[in-house]
Amino acid sequence: MLQEYYNELLNLDEIKLNFNESGLMIMNITIAFIMFGVALGIKINDFRNLIRFPKSIITGVVSQFILLPAVTFFIVITFNLPVSVSLGMLLVASCPGGNVSNFITSLAKGNVALSVSLTTIADISSIIITPLNFTFWGNMYLDTFTLENPIEIPLIGVLKTVMLLMGVPLIAGLWFSHKYPVITKKILKTVKIISVVAFFGFIIGAVISNFQYFIKYIWLIIPIVLFHNLIAFLLGYSASKIVRLQSYNTRTITIETGIQNSGIALVLIFNNQIFPEGYGGVAFIAATWGIWHIISGLILSTIWSRKKLKKQNFANN
Repeated sequence: MLQEYYNELLNLDEIKLNFNESGLMIMNITIAFIMFGVALGIKINDFRNLIRFPKSIITGVVSQFILLPAVTFFIVITFNLPVSVSLGMLLVASCPGGNVSNFITSLAKGNVALSVSLTTIADISSIIITPLNFTFWGNMYLDTFTLENPIEIPLIGVLKTVMLLMGVPLIAGLWFSHKYPVITKKILKTVKIISVVAFFGFIIGAVISNFQYFIKYIWLIIPIVLFHNLIAFLLGYSASKIVRLQSYNTRTITIETGIQNSGIALVLIFNNQIFPEGYGGVAFIAATWGIWHIISGLILSTIWSRKKLKKQNFANN
């Protein structure tokens, strides 16, 4: 049974997804708009929380940007997963947390201020850290074997894409919010809603364009994404417990580590000619993550929302 599942999974390395130039343009505009909206919501207090929650923020950053990619690398090597699936997992693990994590944290009765600060730091630092993480772990993985059609993940190419589609909108958003604070306050909520709707609209459009592949292979991808997402949550939770953070902050870091901005992964997949013909599994992993992590986050937050927290002592955070 497992061998049959693995053989079917290998077929993902041969799939070429249907994704045209107009689809690519829509995706790029969507991601740029999302990052512009992220920048509009950034405040000085988000960075002042470094002083309020130093241990929690360091733990969150380490859990998300160091532990998750490293453990993901160990998983793909240990289970000898197909190339496209492995690279998809490493790419998602290299992305920053998704902004929906702030909403999910509030539902889970976590530390929303910490969540917003971690998301802000992750979004800004990911302009450099995401390309570095993906090229480092991705190329290390590719060095473990020889492919008929070699794949090389170019650091400069990935950096250029991230800077153009994330860095520029972030800078533009920061400038706009500073120059027009009154207008920013009025449009911020609307921009965030449009961003979420636009992202899901793009995912749905991509699924429809490749519906025959989606129906055939989604059952193969779901167990992998569920497992990977569970590992991410457990890493955030374990790291928080090891350094003895309070439950209030443990919940936040768990959610921040388990909610990944897979939209950035899709941008990197389709804007950089990294992969030869095929390797549809990379995009399948990223797209499925984009849907599932919200479901799993809502499930986790629902469970936690029903559990009362002990009184928090912010001296130990």
